[in-house]
Amino acid sequence: MDVDLMADGAQIGEDALLEALNSTPIVDGAATDRWADDAVLAGWSRQHGGSGAPDELDRLRVVRADLQAVVSGSRPADVLDRHLAGVTASPAVADGAVTWRLDTTSPVVRLVLAWSDAAHRWPGRLRPCANDECRLYLLDRSRPGNARWCSMRTCGNRLKARRHHERTH
Repeated sequence: MDVDLMADGAQIGEDALLEALNSTPIVDGAATDRWADDAVLAGWSRQHGGSGAPDELDRLRVVRADLQAVVSGSRPADVLDRHLAGVTASPAVADGAVTWRLDTTSPVVRLVLAWSDAAHRWPGRLRPCANDECRLYLLDRSRPGNARWCSMRTCGNRLKARRHHERTH
């Protein structure tokens, strides 16, 4: 079954999913939260089909935490069920096939669907950075599927340099 994620022009894809997952980075050694500012998160919400209402912002922060826990493996995926409660879809025929159109533009629901799509299209490739001091996530789209770091330039080089230093000293 194909689900049309384009209700009313609002789509949340892999890039927006990664924006959400990576909105709590470590900056200069300290944990930060880019979504702590309501105005910033409301802008992100509206950009992705939401209303930016305070209750929606609260739900976005909760779904982000749940998605981070699922992707990192600390919680089972069924923790995301609560974000889909009450969601319905309507069938429609388009281009000679039946598709299902969601009856919501909620960015909360769309983040869960974007996670599901990425997890199924790229099995095992949506994961946290292998650097324990990093809180970012990556979607490995490489052919071999063996990317380990959010960025080779930062985390990859840093860890390789650290291991080299430990071996030689």
